[in-house]
Amino acid sequence: MDNIKIVVAMSGGVDSSVTASLLAEKGYDIIGVTMRLGTYNTSENESAKQCCSLESVEDARRVADQLNIPFYVVNYEAIFKKEIVDYFCEEYSNGRTPNPCIICNQKLKFGKLLQLASELGAEYVATGHYVKLSQDSDTSRYIIRKGLDIRKDQSYALFSLTQEQLKHALFPLGEYTKEQVREIAKQKLLKVAKRPESQELCFISDNDYNRFIRERISKKIQPGPILDISGNIVGEHKGIQFYTIGQRKGLGGNFGKTMYVIQINASENSITVGSKDDLLADRLTASGANFISIDRLTKPMKVTAKIRYNDKGNSGTVHPISNDRFEIVFDHPCMSITPGQAVVLYDDDIVIGGGWIEN
Repeated sequence: MDNIKIVVAMSGGVDSSVTASLLAEKGYDIIGVTMRLGTYNTSENESAKQCCSLESVEDARRVADQLNIPFYVVNYEAIFKKEIVDYFCEEYSNGRTPNPCIICNQKLKFGKLLQLASELGAEYVATGHYVKLSQDSDTSRYIIRKGLDIRKDQSYALFSLTQEQLKHALFPLGEYTKEQVREIAKQKLLKVAKRPESQELCFISDNDYNRFIRERISKKIQPGPILDISGNIVGEHKGIQFYTIGQRKGLGGNFGKTMYVIQINASENSITVGSKDDLLADRLTASGANFISIDRLTKPMKVTAKIRYNDKGNSGTVHPISNDRFEIVFDHPCMSITPGQAVVLYDDDIVIGGGWIEN
């Protein structure tokens, strides 16, 4: 065991700390690494709560000291700004709703950190994601399954990982519930056992997306028309960056009934509003496809599709369009299909693959 070296991504939270503890207990050669991603909040109180803040780094360091494992802090601020923060703002400017956690997993945790692991002589990167990973004995492909704790399952956020990345990935928490993980932390007297769980994006801990976007791309933000489904101007929006499909707050119009954002047109700087029924759609197209349990999609397939992180899943049939694009026709209409979000395809608890919603 002790000749297998593993880098553990340590955020200072309970999940990554228990991940490191479980692997160290099994006798692996563990290296703890925390990624410094920059501070993006205006208040000191919010910055202190932020993932990878100085406080979080010290929490991770204390756990590493408890476990008697080497610990490093790596500065990934520049790549995080380019690949995550700039992408986040740009997607909203393009009328799309971004999903930065998926990009971060792909390009940082299993991109830059995997590269660092190789440089340190480590064979694997382990994280505290609640997913199961196995290798199919027939196809030799690495397979992601939903975690045991369905409430905490994070398989949706890992659909974009390649076979090469999965070959070097470990997810020890896939067989545990969150309650069990907290209990392990208490039993091992880990200093982070009572640390509260983060509920927001790690770089916007006050959850104020509008503030965050305004501070970074204020010159791109322009008011524009709010249209009804017939194309009539019924109001003025404050900037398309502040809206997402299905939103009903902040429209400002006196419509006489509840209206929702049903379309965002970046080229015309307009948003279209309609009734709740107007949010229903029975199909979508997606691009940037990545497949995990199969090499590629060659024929129609029955699937369950999640169109957002907390979605319970929608049955339908996926049809290939090209190597990296597909269409899903749902058995029943879905509410608020949102361009820019990921759609992830499942066969029961197995991740088939996914893509990025176009329309």
